[in-house]
Formats: sequence, structure tokens, C-alpha cells
Amino acid sequence: MLTVDFSRFPLAAGDRVLDLGCGAGRHAFECYRRGARVVALDRNAEEIREVAKWFAAMKEAGEAPAGATATAMEGDALALPFPDDSFDVVIISEVMEHIPDDKGVLAEMVRVLKPGGRIAVTVPRYGPEKICWALSDAYHEVEGGHIRIYRGDELLDRMREAGLEPYGTHHAHGLHSPYWWLKCAFGVDNDKALPVRAYHKLLVWDIMKKPLATRVAEQALNPLIGKSFVAYATKPHLPAGAEA
Repeated sequence: MLTVDFSRFPLAAGDRVLDLGCGAGRHAFECYRRGARVVALDRNAEEIREVAKWFAAMKEAGEAPAGATATAMEGDALALPFPDDSFDVVIISEVMEHIPDDKGVLAEMVRVLKPGGRIAVTVPRYGPEKICWALSDAYHEVEGGHIRIYRGDELLDRMREAGLEPYGTHHAHGLHSPYWWLKCAFGVDNDKALPVRAYHKLLVWDIMKKPLATRVAEQALNPLIGKSFVAYATKPHLPAGAEA
């Protein structure tokens, strides 16, 4: 289930991509399939081991084109182990709401992104997220949980302050907001509640089968209650004669 829309965020074969805070690797895997040279980085060692296994399995199965490469590594988003201007593309999906120093993370992403490079940032959308917080303290008051809720304009302002030029936004996963409202209402750790189980089955069916009915429903719901806010931006080139 991708949050970044690659029809709005073009990726060329051979692009060097950083999936920062990659988690289970969903965006890194898609970039690998598209022929990119991918680095998937996360602070969670267990998830990185799993991502590395999936990269190896994809290579063995021939899912990535010739020239594509993939590396999974542990790392700190506030001290990225890469030189300046290392990547053509940076993706950070559903991560910044967890990090106290989000401005520091943005600064590091801009540092390692090449001039002219592209960045995709996704965070929980303000409205649906606010409802989750109101329904359940346990949803966000956990170690490593969400520490802030972004308004779309606020995130875009922070991206501009970091030196990026936003060029597009949208909302994603409209079908998923009601699921999380149910989870919060019945208990975030209570997967046995009938409404939660029933809605989860619907989501799994949607992800596996991709039926037209749910595709149309999600497109209609995304502008209203899409769970994620997605912003795309570029790092501008320096003016001619300007010093780096």
C-alpha cells in the first residue's frame, strides 16, 4: 500500500533514492522495482533485517530490472551517513510526526538531496488524526508514538524554510481513516472487536483485489477524510555563480 503517488512523483531508472525511516520497506520496494538505486534506512534493526531479506528475495525472483540496486541499513535521521548532494530522490513517509526535531530531519534531507532533486513527505492528515487523538490517548501517548499533528500549510511552510520548493500535494488512504477511528474507539490493542475485525477484512480485500468499487470510493473519500497528507518538493539549483 503506497502513500506516495509515483504518477505525481516521477522516478527514473538509475535514480539514487533514500527511503528515510523506511519501516517495512513498501516505498523502497517500489523504487527498486522501478529500477532505482535504493538505500532504505531506519533506526529499527529488526525491520532493516526484514527489508534486507525482501530485497534479496526480489533480486532472486527477478523483480528488479538490470542496474537496480538495493541496500538496507540502520541509521539516524538526524545524522545521515552520506555526503552532501548524494541522492536524486528522498522519501520520508509517516515518520516526521514521531521525531521531536523535525526541522533537523528536514535539514538533513535537504543536505543529502542533489540540487534539482525531488522529495516526498507524508504525514497523518490533521482532521482524521485529531479525531484519533480525541478518541484514544493510547493511540499517541506511547513510546515512539505521534508527538504532533501537522496542518498541511504548516508542513509546507517548514519545507520552504528548509530550502525546498513544494510543487504538489494530495491526500491518500481515505478508506483507512474509519478503520483507525474504530481502533481508537474500541481500544488500539483490541483487534477482536467485531467492527474492527470486519473493517480490517475489507481493507485486506481492497489491498489484495483492488476492486473498482473501493478504488472509486477511495478517490471520492481522499479529499474529505484521506488519512495521509502528501507533499512533493524540489531542491532548487543554486543561481549561476553562487557559492555552495
